[in-house]
Amino acid sequence: MAKTFSMTPKSVPTVDTHNRKIKTKIPVPESLPILESLRKNEPISMTGQPLVFWDHGEGACVFDKWGNQWIDWSSGVLITNAGHNHPKIRRTIIEQAEKGLLTSYCFPNEPRAKLVELLVEITPQSLDKAFILTTGSETVECSLKLMRTYGLQQGGKAKITIVSFERAFHGRTLGAQMLGGIPKLKEWIVNLDPDIVQVPFPDGFRTTDTSFSLFEKKLAEQDCDPESVAGVILDTYQGGGASFAPVDYITQLREWCDHNGALLSFDDVQAGFGRTGTMFGFEHYGVLPDLICLGKGISSCLPVSAVVGRNEVMNLYGPNEMTSTHTGNPLCAAAAVANIRAIIDEGLVENAAKMGKLLHDGLNVHKNKYDPAIGAVHGMGLVAGVHIIRNGSKEPDGDLAWEIVNSCCEKGLLMFAPVGFGGATVKINPPLVISEEQVKEGLAVLDETIQEKL
Repeated sequence: MAKTFSMTPKSVPTVDTHNRKIKTKIPVPESLPILESLRKNEPISMTGQPLVFWDHGEGACVFDKWGNQWIDWSSGVLITNAGHNHPKIRRTIIEQAEKGLLTSYCFPNEPRAKLVELLVEITPQSLDKAFILTTGSETVECSLKLMRTYGLQQGGKAKITIVSFERAFHGRTLGAQMLGGIPKLKEWIVNLDPDIVQVPFPDGFRTTDTSFSLFEKKLAEQDCDPESVAGVILDTYQGGGASFAPVDYITQLREWCDHNGALLSFDDVQAGFGRTGTMFGFEHYGVLPDLICLGKGISSCLPVSAVVGRNEVMNLYGPNEMTSTHTGNPLCAAAAVANIRAIIDEGLVENAAKMGKLLHDGLNVHKNKYDPAIGAVHGMGLVAGVHIIRNGSKEPDGDLAWEIVNSCCEKGLLMFAPVGFGGATVKINPPLVISEEQVKEGLAVLDETIQEKL
């Protein structure tokens, strides 16, 4: 079982900068009654994050009720792309709530109309329909359904295979976890779908063979006929390590899908809306997807997601045959429109690219300085995965990664618990509004922490 963070308040050095303030023990003693209530009434699965009691946020920082302040390198979990408590988003939510329309199921509402129009406008021209949902997992389930339905339409029951990738994370619902490539998340599934086939993800670190011939080889080893494949789904970057595939590999994958009549779906839930220094992460590959799964940074706050795709695929289901209870919730849709407009109008995509270069340059200095404890630094823009390894091998060092995250938290730099292979990747993904000063300060805290722990 994964580690939990101690509920015993610990005396830590005082921190007092413009961006970080630590004035109390961590966790804050006064927060213990609330933490104890949560632990009593929630499943243990909700106890895996640093015990920072969020009270409010501003830009790239979060604050508790007792005078502590952290530079946020978590963005929640890659949610607050436009920053915490963005005034335009907050004002839009208040205005929509005051109109008195908080839900409408599939009955038409104006915020939903504005959101789907905007999503179609900013995605590639070949993608002309947007379907609004609530979570990233829900978009993956929808993508799975659409790929399979398309395959059945094109080739009958002989064309239902879906190809996904090892180490992928697509969510925590049943279909999403079967598509995912993390064995531990599938231990409880008694009968895995035999028509979901997995191949290695060419990250260049855990899988050193990044040639597309490996994709074809692994399909052949599993007796998978390319003509039986209805679709291929992949993370734009693998969330557990912030790992991208080579551009040439994805170019050949797009050609392979076209040749075999298969759909190509990008799970851009973590990568979208400026996170990687482009509006959508898949843009780094220079290919056009048939389906895109979007979520997280789409609203910077409220639960909303979307599938965007080609007309012939998105229209496979008739009236009332593909819906969701909270589809296009007017409050969430209004927030998403305000968020996307803020990201565009305020140049946050460009800032992510600029601050991302600063971040990755600094992390690579750390990698060289602390070799071999840091095996790789992956990512683009304002997402990075620092892969912590043991004894110069590729064996993940989850204990050291956990200690780094915990100690950084005590110093006023907030990240979520380590993720990825062996729970040994320190994931860094600040809001896109982060400043140069905040990036440099965060890098200095991380440097100090790693030095102390080695």
